[in-house]
Amino acid sequence: MRAFNITENDAGQRIDKFLSKAVKKLPKSLMYKYIRTKRIKLNRGRCQINTMLEEGDLLELYISDEFFDDDIDKNFLRASRTLDIIYEDGNILLVNKPCGIVVHEDSKNTVDTLINRILRYLYDKGEYDPVKENSFTPALCNRIDRNTGGIVIAAKNAITLRTMNQLIKNRLVDRRYLCLVQGQLPKESDEITAYHQVLGDENIVKITDNKVNNSKIMITRYNVLDYAGGVSLIEAELITGRKHQIRAHFAHIGSPLVGDRKYGDNALGDAMGINNQALYSYKLGFSLNGQGGDLSYLDGEVFESRWIWFTDKFEKYKNKAR
Repeated sequence: MRAFNITENDAGQRIDKFLSKAVKKLPKSLMYKYIRTKRIKLNRGRCQINTMLEEGDLLELYISDEFFDDDIDKNFLRASRTLDIIYEDGNILLVNKPCGIVVHEDSKNTVDTLINRILRYLYDKGEYDPVKENSFTPALCNRIDRNTGGIVIAAKNAITLRTMNQLIKNRLVDRRYLCLVQGQLPKESDEITAYHQVLGDENIVKITDNKVNNSKIMITRYNVLDYAGGVSLIEAELITGRKHQIRAHFAHIGSPLVGDRKYGDNALGDAMGINNQALYSYKLGFSLNGQGGDLSYLDGEVFESRWIWFTDKFEKYKNKAR
């Protein structure tokens, strides 16, 4: 028999969701059977699959030891300690992700990921210990591609993770991007619309002007900040959040990102010394409209990255173009 004392980080989720994290080797079919036959009990009594756990609950499992994994995963301790922290409090961590680092482990089982660096940082501070957690691990609330840099939000506790995910879903977290695109855009500022379709496992998307098959609408706003020698520095805002949206959308209108080999050519990037897509999630703002809950103190706050790797290259290019 094993017992779990439900903590604050475990509370607020259904029993089946908790068990899928805390007892990963237990098949769902057996989980449902054991709940039904009272081999899994809540506060010494019967429970249901959808029963919501509360802090202080006692969950007892009268099942075989083979379903429990006693090996605590501390693989994150192999990650680098290098971390550019923009902001931190007791609930969240805003980190400036450099280009070239993946946010989570990929098909190559990369250990030095952004989330593993964050876990190591919190472990070193004594704010996270996997031995003491039943079902929660600090997690990222947003993601950006390997070769895109910028601000990523990490939640330190379960309540914050749920709240922040809902705020992002409700479009109360404003994320702005800086990028360099080829050519001079027809308007200084605009809202552009197209349709977005992911092409299977090819890690590439197709953009069309009209809806086709299972395509979804894609909306991007932009402001031109500067222009020189066939290159525009722009600020982009995602109204929708689609895979590769900024890269694919500007390529679709004839202005691919400088350095983007997937959706454009890199001749201009080579001339500027830019080898990756010139794209950076540089600004993050909170307009919570009374929906922030425990994060309401962030309302009105705006955070910016201290350094965008391609802006100095643009300045040098602009000086040469004069």
